[in-house]
Amino acid sequence: MTDTLWALTLCVVALTALLVLRRRMPVAFWWLIGYPLVALRVLATYRATMDACGLTVPASAVRRATARMIGREAAPVPPRRSLPLPTGSGLVMRLRMATGQAPEDFMASADRLRHAWSAHAVHIRPTKPGRLELRLIGWDVLADVRRPRRGRQSSGLLSLPLALRDDGRWHVRDFRAVPHELILGATQSGKSVYLRNLLCGLARQPVVLVGIDCKWGVELAPFAPRLSALADTPDRANELLDALLEEMEARFRLIGLASAGPDTVLTSDVWGLPDKVRPVPVVVVVDEVAELFLAASRDDEKRRDAMVTKLIRIAQLGRAAGIYLEVCGQRFGSELGKGATMLRAQLTGRVCHRVNDESSANMALADISPEAALAATAIPAERPGVAILGDSSGGWSRARSPHLTLDEAAAVCRATSALVPQLPRLDPFRPVVAVEPAGVAAPAAPVPTARPVIE
Repeated sequence: MTDTLWALTLCVVALTALLVLRRRMPVAFWWLIGYPLVALRVLATYRATMDACGLTVPASAVRRATARMIGREAAPVPPRRSLPLPTGSGLVMRLRMATGQAPEDFMASADRLRHAWSAHAVHIRPTKPGRLELRLIGWDVLADVRRPRRGRQSSGLLSLPLALRDDGRWHVRDFRAVPHELILGATQSGKSVYLRNLLCGLARQPVVLVGIDCKWGVELAPFAPRLSALADTPDRANELLDALLEEMEARFRLIGLASAGPDTVLTSDVWGLPDKVRPVPVVVVVDEVAELFLAASRDDEKRRDAMVTKLIRIAQLGRAAGIYLEVCGQRFGSELGKGATMLRAQLTGRVCHRVNDESSANMALADISPEAALAATAIPAERPGVAILGDSSGGWSRARSPHLTLDEAAAVCRATSALVPQLPRLDPFRPVVAVEPAGVAAPAAPVPTARPVIE
């Protein structure tokens, strides 16, 4: 009786430990328990599952003839597969499609494969003609997103991992591949967290950061120590856009002069210039774009139309000059005037969090994929940070940014304030930072002293 009690106690303790491990450390639980069990299930039921999902083809004539000779019926042939290899969130297999099969057949059966193998999700992705990648996800990776390890936080200049996708991969924001981006999201949807991750990643790189925040700067003011320019009113934003256009024109003149000399390599953008003369990249963050373009009079409408035109010029020509746009807001629609659709067409990167109306989701994603717009409207309010990522190729995926508080983001910007590059055209728009005088005890009601960021 005592031995039985001890055995039951050990079983209960082991089961409790496994449940705690699965909840607190899902990656460790997957490597120890989940992957071996799921891999065995996949290997044991692969042929039957593919046949049940209609993903097999009839056997060849030689196999059918051989089967008739021994009095058997030739079984359908499933796609050839590799061994299921483990990943940090599931497993992956390489499939080779048979003649007559198409990737769409496997994508349509992804949900049936998920249920057959008791997985959280199954993602199918073509890799090359005739070959597919089947990625099985063991658990809900978006439930608790942690920041990537220090070595993965930067993939190079202007390339940042910002959000974990539902297939277990990181969404990397590469400005050189996708120069301009539109970020939409309602209040408390996670849009600000995505923007904080973006600014903190760029703050550690030699990049000029420019902020336009017409809510009197309350959204971008915490990042002022790292900003080279900040406009907090529509009038100041209009002047700042003029300065950016002058900078863009100067960079094009530099490209033309560098390509006109003898024995030079022709280039059409700043990245073909030698390192010693290449200008520093500029990232312009436009927060709450609807506030920027609100108009109450004819003069406001003229200023709005002028600013939309300037943004379109920067979006069309800025990539070659190393000037990139991040346009953020709660909605994006007709309040921008006649140039809204033209501006949206230049913002090829799309990030849509939970929005308050269907028209904003359609404005962000309908031109990429109607299914993506429907998925954006279905994001639950209790999952802040979840967003639909789209690109100009028509692909889309769900993703979630790791949580980053405003205090943590502001601390990163203060720690990297010495990295603010010099750009004389933006000096009139340099923000000031409130600091306490060194070596003096703070009074009960301290009066902040403003100083330039570069001091």
